[in-house]
Amino acid sequence: MSLFWRIFALNAVVLGTATGLLLWAPVTVSVPVLLTEAVILVGGLVVMLVANAALLRLGLAPLDRLTKLMTTVDLLRPGQRLPASGGGEVAEVIRTFNAMLERLEHERATSSARALLAQEAERRRIAQELHDEVGQTMTAILLGLKRAADDAPAALREDLHEVQEITRESLDEIRRLVRRLRPGVLDDLGLVSALTSLTEDFATHTGLQVSRHFDADLPALAPETELVLYRVAQESLTNVARHADAQRVTVALRHADDSVVLTVTDDGSGIEAPREGAGIRGMRERALLIGGSLEITPAPRTGTRVQLTASVPRKQP
Repeated sequence: MSLFWRIFALNAVVLGTATGLLLWAPVTVSVPVLLTEAVILVGGLVVMLVANAALLRLGLAPLDRLTKLMTTVDLLRPGQRLPASGGGEVAEVIRTFNAMLERLEHERATSSARALLAQEAERRRIAQELHDEVGQTMTAILLGLKRAADDAPAALREDLHEVQEITRESLDEIRRLVRRLRPGVLDDLGLVSALTSLTEDFATHTGLQVSRHFDADLPALAPETELVLYRVAQESLTNVARHADAQRVTVALRHADDSVVLTVTDDGSGIEAPREGAGIRGMRERALLIGGSLEITPAPRTGTRVQLTASVPRKQP
C-alpha cells in the first residue's frame, strides 16, 4: 500500500471513530438518533474524508514527482531536476536527490571523458601500427609481386597480376580502416575537410547520395570539439548505412549564435526513440564530453535527424 493510502486509511479510522462517538454518545447526539442528525453527521464525515484526501494528495504530490523522476532519470540527459521550494522533510528529500543527481552527472561525465580519451589514444596507436607496419609490409609485397610478374613466364603472369590486385584491394581496405580509426585529415586540414573526406568515402562504399552544407563562417574550434563532431557524424552515417534503408543523406554544419550545429538527416525508415543502442548512447557520451547536446528526432518523409549542438566560447575583446 502506498504512503498516501496508508495515511488516508489511518485518518479515515480516526474520523470514523469520532463520528461514531457523536452518533451514539448521549452528550452530543439525541437518543435515539434522529435521522436528520445521522444524515448530517455522515455527510460531514464524507466531506472530511474528501477534504483530507485532497489535502494529502496535494501534500504528497512532490513525492509522486520524485518517484517518477527516479524511474526515468537518464544521466546522459543532464539537467533533470525537481523544484524544492519551502521547508519540511519532502523539500529536504528533493534537495538531497537533486544534489545526488548533480554529483552523479559530474562523476559520469568525468569517467566518460577518461574512457573516451583512452579509446581515442588506443585508436591512434592501432592506426599508427596498421599504417607503419602492416601497410608498409603489404606495399613491399606489392612491389615484390610486380617484379615477379615482370620476370615470370606468360602462363604465370596472369595469376600474379590477380594476386597483385587482391593485395592492392586489401591495402586500400587497411588504409580505409586507418582513416576510420584516426582521421589524419582532421589533424592536418581541419573539420570541414575531414567531414568532406568522410562523406565522399561513405558515398563511394554505400552508393547513397550524400549532400553537404557547410557554413563558410565557421569559428575556430578546440581539437576535442572537432573530434567529437567528426565521431558523431561518423557514427550517424554508420547507423544510416546499417539500419535506415535510406537513399539520400544530408550532412550540414552551421554556425548559430555561440554554437556550432552538426545535423545528419536521412530519408530512411526512421528510428524509434526508446530503442537506443550502444552507438547512440556513445554519441550522447561524446556530446557530454564537450558540454554539447544531442537530439534525435523524426525527419520529414519518415527519416531521422541527428543534431549535435556544441558551444563555442565567446572571444574576449
